[in-house]
Amino acid sequence: MFTGPITPARLRKSVLSVPPLARRGDLALDEAQNRSLLDYLRAGGVTTFLYGGNANLYNMGVTEFGALLDMLERLAQPDDWMLPSIGADYGKACDQIDLLKSRNFPTAMVLPLKFPATPKGAARGIGLLAERYGRPVIAYVKDEGYIEPSDLAALVKEGSVCAIKYAIVRREPAEDAVLSAILKSVDPAIVVSGIGERPVPAHCGTFGLKAFTSGSVCVAPRLSSAILKAVSHGDQPTIARLRAHFMLLEDLRDQHSPLRVLHEAVRLAGIAETGPILPMLSNIEDPEILRAIEAAARRLRDADSSAAVAA
Repeated sequence: MFTGPITPARLRKSVLSVPPLARRGDLALDEAQNRSLLDYLRAGGVTTFLYGGNANLYNMGVTEFGALLDMLERLAQPDDWMLPSIGADYGKACDQIDLLKSRNFPTAMVLPLKFPATPKGAARGIGLLAERYGRPVIAYVKDEGYIEPSDLAALVKEGSVCAIKYAIVRREPAEDAVLSAILKSVDPAIVVSGIGERPVPAHCGTFGLKAFTSGSVCVAPRLSSAILKAVSHGDQPTIARLRAHFMLLEDLRDQHSPLRVLHEAVRLAGIAETGPILPMLSNIEDPEILRAIEAAARRLRDADSSAAVAA
């Protein structure tokens, strides 16, 4: 497992995949199926695995978090970056940090708390968590008003934050005052586009970001990795062409829940049996929606397979 410092080069090395977490029928972690998904991602060039929202870590207890860390350590290959998330509430995050301190994970991402929280409170909490950890953490900016750009910049300057996952959804991603303010305050090289393939042309073209996270990479790792390569070359036509493959599944994720649709898409595409979702969320059961997810996921996987043959 990679245990070194988090640098801009490390952020750009691989698409930051955000996989679902496979579980057995009794809700226990399914190590075999999680291994199958990681093997599939590695075969497509992905070596960074961020367990956060798509893994439903919001609803994971502290005791099981320890079991998750054990599993990730067993599943990791030498160059894999296994990135767990903590929180979202401060008390749970403190308990999780205490479990992480004795491990070799180089950092963790702080899940954003929407309520009860204030911008100043979020900044103070992130700083205290990094201090407790003894290592910098990744900040996840998902909602307008979660944290002030100036406070975020101060956390970077003091060494509490090593990277920022930016994921505020905009109708027009190229028009984003909050992202602009953040990029005026911190090194753009540590800011990661955090909403999958959809905003990549704007985030990487207009704002100059060089790294991105993806959930749908779990279905099409080669195509997503090819987008990252095109980003490094500033090749906007190739980015747009490859991104088009993802939009059918991404549209379904936006319509019916990014997390829940991805959980079913990985299963329905025949990649790994993801099983039940941990409460308080639930699996999608509507047959019509499941048929649409399966069609989109298999279409995307077929395009990914064709890309492998062409390569």
